[in-house]
Amino acid sequence: MSMIKVQDLTKTYTMGNTQVHALRGVKLEIGAGELVAIMGPSGSGKSTFMNLVGCLDRPTGGEYSLDGVDVSRMNDNQLAEIRNEKIGFVFQQFNLLPRTSALRQVELPMIYSGVPNRAERAMMALEAVGLADRHDHTPSELSGGQQQRVAIARALVNDPRVLMADEPTGALDTRTGEEVMAIFQRLHRTGTTVVLVTHEWDIAQHCNRIIRFKDGRVVSDDPVETPIDANLELSRLPRLDDEEEEALV
Repeated sequence: MSMIKVQDLTKTYTMGNTQVHALRGVKLEIGAGELVAIMGPSGSGKSTFMNLVGCLDRPTGGEYSLDGVDVSRMNDNQLAEIRNEKIGFVFQQFNLLPRTSALRQVELPMIYSGVPNRAERAMMALEAVGLADRHDHTPSELSGGQQQRVAIARALVNDPRVLMADEPTGALDTRTGEEVMAIFQRLHRTGTTVVLVTHEWDIAQHCNRIIRFKDGRVVSDDPVETPIDANLELSRLPRLDDEEEEALV
């Protein structure tokens, strides 16, 4: 079953008298539960594609179906509702509130959507990413990897069908990057569709499929024959003790 299906998707921006064609007739499908890497140079269209698939923007032309629903012609309010119900976002810079505890950070999406039992559900999400014992810590008291795990918990707390991750390991060291990829692989195995934008070839090799963009078009779409197992890689890397991890804060 297709979770994401786009047909002849185009996006054109007007800048003064100039038109910039960011996407030029993209056609592809991403199945439910896939773990997919999107790659390409700056200006290739991958970020524009991410914004359209994440319902943050609307296409100029073409069709886009998310979980069987045509969202390509929805208005802003309808797109906001779809984002809240079906999509979680993880970014390179974490986007956490500086003086807010991890638990409260994870509660925020549920506050906006009026979900009950917020603290309990937020704690469960933090447990899923291994941070329940840091639930009362603010971002300044957490390492970069811990902050990213809080951001992932926040993205997952509303049980999205799709997780969109934009360079989620770009600001992390090797070990914490592998920890993040281990979480994504676990989500993929339990049925969440994960779409990951990355410049890092070794990170893309953790995925099951790599889609490459260039000049607004898909130029290759290939399976990864043997994806890197993040848990196996973690077993080969030295583990930080508590003092070393605190030094990263």
